[in-house]
Amino acid sequence: MAERSRLAAWGLRLAVLALVVLVLAAIANRFGFIGYTLPIRGLALAALIGAVAVLVSLAGLVVTLGGSRAGAGAALLGILIGAVAALPVAMAASQGRSVPRIHDITTDLANPPQFDAVVILREDAPNSLDRSSPPDLAELQRKAYPDLETFIVREQPGKVYEAALETAKEMGWRIDAASPEKGLIEATATTRLMGFRDDVAIRVSERDGAAAVDLRSVSRVGISDLGANAARIRAYLAALKTKLATPAP
Repeated sequence: MAERSRLAAWGLRLAVLALVVLVLAAIANRFGFIGYTLPIRGLALAALIGAVAVLVSLAGLVVTLGGSRAGAGAALLGILIGAVAALPVAMAASQGRSVPRIHDITTDLANPPQFDAVVILREDAPNSLDRSSPPDLAELQRKAYPDLETFIVREQPGKVYEAALETAKEMGWRIDAASPEKGLIEATATTRLMGFRDDVAIRVSERDGAAAVDLRSVSRVGISDLGANAARIRAYLAALKTKLATPAP
């Protein structure tokens, strides 16, 4: 029987280690055990170890296919697991190249919805709610996401507000404040994998006999949101439009 490839074995070990680091980083960030800095570094470390595991496993696979060593299965598994561990950072890097380095997105660049209740929740967050930085924030958003604009619907604002609140709940967001009198909703959206928290403000107002719906979505961490806030606003508005177009039972 051929001797097992050490490269294949070590590649698999490194891949498993990378996956463990990724899972621990995700758990730590989601539950807020150690802040946000270490989990982000954990993501980067998992990607690095995963990439090394893929390379080592590939080398091990070449050796096993040459017939001098056993362990092709371990090498293939190492490649798969290593790639999975490196995937989140690889995808983020790819997405980051196609979007501007901003993290505060709104449908109303002239008068974005304001936050009140979530301000205290962001006390330790590195990203502020001040839209003065970068100075060309509005222009960067306008070029990157020209489709984001106020949603106007010919309905009573009160009815639209109730639909807006219900839609926010259906999106899985935590409602931090809701004021029907002011037409304002504040919520927290949590990303699925790493549990990053972004804050959302929804404003429903009367405009020329119709209801105007504006959103603002702001990341608590990260200079670039990798397009997440714009995608969140699009998804929310699509769901709200569907709800308003569907007759009540």
